[in-house]
Amino acid sequence: MESLPLTPRQQRYLKDKGLEKKFVKQLSFLLKNSLHFSLNLELLEPKTKGLYSFRLDRQYRVIFIFTKGDIEVITITNHYR
Repeated sequence: MESLPLTPRQQRYLKDKGLEKKFVKQLSFLLKNSLHFSLNLELLEPKTKGLYSFRLDRQYRVIFIFTKGDIEVITITNHYR
């Protein structure tokens, strides 16, 4: 499994928020073992859409989908906004 490249907007968001290292770390956990405890991986509602999220830290989450065995990041959000 691999991750599709982030969009320039997503890369800029990570850089502006200082989340680049956390993203790389959590993404590597996801690619190696999607059940890693620090990810807090969730299937979002409605479940039929196939949207998942994992935790970057207590405040930020990454929303993504599985596409043909790859991971495509949809957005990176402030979880409590």
